[in-house]
Amino acid sequence: MLDIAFREDECRVRAGHGAQNFATLRHIALNLLRQDRTTKLGVKAKRLKAGWDEPYLHRILGQIDQ
Repeated sequence: MLDIAFREDECRVRAGHGAQNFATLRHIALNLLRQDRTTKLGVKAKRLKAGWDEPYLHRILGQIDQ
């Protein structure tokens, strides 16, 4: 799923703990996108929508407090 939605295989972060840190951030983002039930889209489409639609991004990030 991470490779499809986030193109993880193309990531060029290699130095230090960067690869592990980015993988952790991707997992957090993936879980937040999966928890969103307001939009009937796939994870990749939700990720792109969050990049284009700022209120949607705030709604996704607002799930952290709940």
